[in-house]
Amino acid sequence: MRSRARPVHERYPRGGVKVVDGGARRRSDHVDRVNFRRRSVARAFGDAGNAQVEFLGAALVLILPVLYLALTLGQIQAATFAVEGAAKESARAFVTADSVAEGQVRAGVATSLALSDQGFDDVRPSDVLGLSCSSDPCLAPGSEVVAVVRYDVGLPFVPSGIGSWVPLSIPVQAVHTSPVDTYAGARS
Repeated sequence: MRSRARPVHERYPRGGVKVVDGGARRRSDHVDRVNFRRRSVARAFGDAGNAQVEFLGAALVLILPVLYLALTLGQIQAATFAVEGAAKESARAFVTADSVAEGQVRAGVATSLALSDQGFDDVRPSDVLGLSCSSDPCLAPGSEVVAVVRYDVGLPFVPSGIGSWVPLSIPVQAVHTSPVDTYAGARS
């Protein structure tokens, strides 16, 4: 037959004192011995309750770089979306224009709009957009227009004074090719 665990009042019937081998032993003797060991180990290793300070130090060392990385990757991702959209829309705007001059203006507006949608408002389209044609009359039927948008994403919170030692920006580039309508009339 299995023995059952006895309740505390049966194990220590006389007010918390158990008679073992003719001598009295209190319930708290075991707890006192364990606490003494813990205190002596803590004294030996110099642990004086610095867990909170250590946690904060470790959290700062680990969390701040992760937050910086997330912020930087977010900016790079936004720039990638912006240049992809700008390249695609500027090439489309150029091939649907009636003239090369109008196409360049429309491509610049499309680039500016795509970049500002992602928060890059201070960018001039002429600095980031490059257009090239596959034929001499640029808008000749069957030719292709290639739009290249290149933007340098600056690293956040980095002073510009150290730019001579390390690169302070990450280049992001997108290329899109749009065909000029084959059945359209020649435009110049």
